[in-house]
Amino acid sequence: MTPRTVLFVGHTGRAAALSSVRAAAQQFSKAGVQVRVLADEAADLDLDDVEVVERSESPAAGTEVVVVFGGDGTLLRAAELARGTHTPLLGVNLGHVGFLAEAESDALEATVDRVASRDYVVEERLTLDVTVSVDGQVVDRTWALNEAAVEKASRNRMLELVAEVDDRPVSRWGCDGVVMATPTGSTAYAFSAGGPIVWPEVEALLLVPISAHALFSRPLVVSPDSVLAVEVISQTTGAGVLWCDGRRTVDLPFGARIEARRGVEPVLFARLHTAPFTDRLVAKFDLPVLGWRGARHLEGDRPDA
Repeated sequence: MTPRTVLFVGHTGRAAALSSVRAAAQQFSKAGVQVRVLADEAADLDLDDVEVVERSESPAAGTEVVVVFGGDGTLLRAAELARGTHTPLLGVNLGHVGFLAEAESDALEATVDRVASRDYVVEERLTLDVTVSVDGQVVDRTWALNEAAVEKASRNRMLELVAEVDDRPVSRWGCDGVVMATPTGSTAYAFSAGGPIVWPEVEALLLVPISAHALFSRPLVVSPDSVLAVEVISQTTGAGVLWCDGRRTVDLPFGARIEARRGVEPVLFARLHTAPFTDRLVAKFDLPVLGWRGARHLEGDRPDA
């Protein structure tokens, strides 16, 4: 029988992560589940009886779950390893907001039990496939789980961009940049730029300008089958750079065209909880809901009733 295996990815620079990883490894071992770790993290983790693999060896392949210890940045790093392997990610939040995480560190023992018992569901998250073209020739291909952001490369220069949806121009902006995002990324950079929060099960793409000097500079939510495009106008005073998930970059010369469309490969997440996204939103942002009385209002149970 093929042994059951999970891959650990951790923020090894944090003591809290190391402690959590070691506790989880012991618990998985007792449950008969093999732990796999990355070679460049193995020394810091200092775990016994684990399988060590190189990043170049498709480390998530053949594993049941990639267990991620850290914040959203660590989870985005793990997504690079899991994408295309049909292995879901499960984040144990050791950061601040940790919107992508499924579990908190204080519930680590219960989380490991659920994974060891295969007591979770797998959810697909939409991704972006991104191409960069210059003079009609594709010069780079990349992807994103959260967002593809076109930004100015110099702080004291503005970008002149034309945004497009499905081969039709929408607007021209002098701006700091444009974010093209997924629903997963709607609570990240796109949110900070003034974009809407989109529930993860909604299939859509977002286009959000950053500090645009224009009368019309509203965020757009379009079909998941649409193609978003941004062109760096050749008369712009500053060069640009493309950032995908804050991890992968491409320099953008004048005249560059960036296209983003629904990705062929989704990223999978392991879900432990059935609570609605609304509850997660309220908890992560600590939203003020005191005074809400819920369904009782429908029964006429009002203060003046």
